[in-house]
Amino acid sequence: MTQDPKLLIFDFDGVLVDSEYLAVRAEQRVLSEAGFEMTEDDIANSFVGRSYPDMFAILEERFGKPVPEELGERIQREAVASFPTELQAIDGMKDLLTGSSEARCIATSSPADRLDLSLDVAGLRSFFKPEALFLAEYVEHGKPAPDLFLYAADHMGFPPERCIVIEDSFHGVTAAIAAQMDVVAFTAGKHMRPPMVERLKTVGATKLAASAAELEGCLDELLAK
Repeated sequence: MTQDPKLLIFDFDGVLVDSEYLAVRAEQRVLSEAGFEMTEDDIANSFVGRSYPDMFAILEERFGKPVPEELGERIQREAVASFPTELQAIDGMKDLLTGSSEARCIATSSPADRLDLSLDVAGLRSFFKPEALFLAEYVEHGKPAPDLFLYAADHMGFPPERCIVIEDSFHGVTAAIAAQMDVVAFTAGKHMRPPMVERLKTVGATKLAASAAELEGCLDELLAK
């Protein structure tokens, strides 16, 4: 451990649990049925890491019509319905968390009920204290604004320069950079597309990791700084 303790801030979906591809699948189906025709690739490239209010605002501008409020709940129901049988922790993540003694928290755009279910289904509940779970609804502006990461750091008692964010999305990495935190772009999730990986390489992440083993190496280097 470094002499100056640091805080690990984990995004959740696509970083700790391999859920984003399940969410993208549900989003594509529900949105298409409602007249917002998009491919799974388009949704993954455009909206992974964003909250539903932000996503719907962009869709309204793109399609020139309002998004019914109930679509968010429909998407959540469809995605979450698949979790008990399909959701798993990212391969190797439990071992990484078990071997780490650094302070850690979660900062996610997921709603509270989805986060709670996912933590239990994936077997990750014991790795995070209840007071170390931070939701986008706690702040005025979600990712790519830095608000959520700054909020999490403040409540955990760490300045931004002593925080390391692990993110899988362009918007999340952008938010971490805006918060002036080190950030590892993590690309192990099944939802990742080649354009997303290339975009993460150019956005300015401190490091890039394609597996939990690579992530562990990146964190060791950053913690030693």
